[in-house]
Amino acid sequence: MDLSSIIGKKNEYTDYIIKEITHICKNLPKRDPGSEGEKLACEYMAKALEDLGCDKVQIESFKENPGSFYGWIYYDVAMALMSAGLIHVAPAATVALNAAAFGIAILQFGLYKKLMDPLFKEKTGHNVTAIKSPKGEVKRRIFFNGHVDAAWEWPVNYKLGGVGFESHAILGFGGLAYYLVLGLIASKKFGPFSKLPCGGLKKAALGGLFFVPLWIGLLFMWNKKRIVDGANDNLTGCYMGIALMKALQDEGIELEDTEVGVIITGSEEAGLRGAYAWAEAHKDDYKDVPTFIYSYDTIHDPKYLMTNYRNLNGTVKTDKDVGDLFMEAAKDLDIHCLKGMVPPMGGATDDAAFAKAGFRATGITGLNHKLENYYHTRRDTYDNLNAKGIADCFAVTAKVLEKFINGAKQ
Repeated sequence: MDLSSIIGKKNEYTDYIIKEITHICKNLPKRDPGSEGEKLACEYMAKALEDLGCDKVQIESFKENPGSFYGWIYYDVAMALMSAGLIHVAPAATVALNAAAFGIAILQFGLYKKLMDPLFKEKTGHNVTAIKSPKGEVKRRIFFNGHVDAAWEWPVNYKLGGVGFESHAILGFGGLAYYLVLGLIASKKFGPFSKLPCGGLKKAALGGLFFVPLWIGLLFMWNKKRIVDGANDNLTGCYMGIALMKALQDEGIELEDTEVGVIITGSEEAGLRGAYAWAEAHKDDYKDVPTFIYSYDTIHDPKYLMTNYRNLNGTVKTDKDVGDLFMEAAKDLDIHCLKGMVPPMGGATDDAAFAKAGFRATGITGLNHKLENYYHTRRDTYDNLNAKGIADCFAVTAKVLEKFINGAKQ
């Protein structure tokens, strides 16, 4: 199979992608996790995929508690503030509170667990699975995935950029470590529930009040009332697969034995909740033939087009063959593509949930992992898209499909 006719029209399909993203941003409601806007966008894309020749299109709902993804910070800040006072009369309580705060942060954000979810309002999210069947027997399958939801704004990143945002977070949690260490020292030196006498430790405990405004500031790290447009993050990811389906239809290409699909996940910004729900719903599916999943997220700057070999704050290993195929396709087209990972404190993309569930998946990103000022801010708009970044990624995606059809890496 030769898909050079599609690759040669990468700019034409980039125009289609930008047009569709512009329409969604202008005419559909905001798409925060578990919202009506997320659902309507799923329905819009499902209809488009039906029109583009997918013969199996399914919209699935799932339950989630999206407020937990940042809401746990309220609990951590409360424990931090209490610990700063309790160290003077019960240093063991300071140790316990700060250890618990770190545990919540690691589980809820570091590993995307659902530790705090029951404490927050339940909502309904939606996923879409669309498949174009081949003419003959299915011998291989490939999915292209993007998440449809958009983020709550990060005001600190909007005002100060990534350095300010990350510095604030690091210093705030550094305050937890500071009081944890002081609490351990005071407990050993004076007793776990003893009053802290005047001296160096007491002065250090009072000096730690420097962290109080930083902790309070953490409560405003995101704005629940402002939902960004999410043009780059992540309508670009959704439309990589959809545009490829359009290209196959436009060129009249019918595949012989390769099943091609698109997975549109909801609520990635709430902790990969849609991808986890999809993986659970389909845990017994798609095991009949080799199946690859490519997850796309924030396809913007061509300098940072990247295949991520580790994800979820660096804790999850993605499938090497799936990643290598994308790298080889980029090399074949002489398109710049980095080999990297989603680093600690970098969050995650949906392929992490698929990989954890045993699916062969990798993540493709097109952003600087050192946060840009459009990331999760009101600057993530349809007029801030990067046509070259989108076109390069689309071309590589089409080349991946060509190589996969021809039996590469299976």
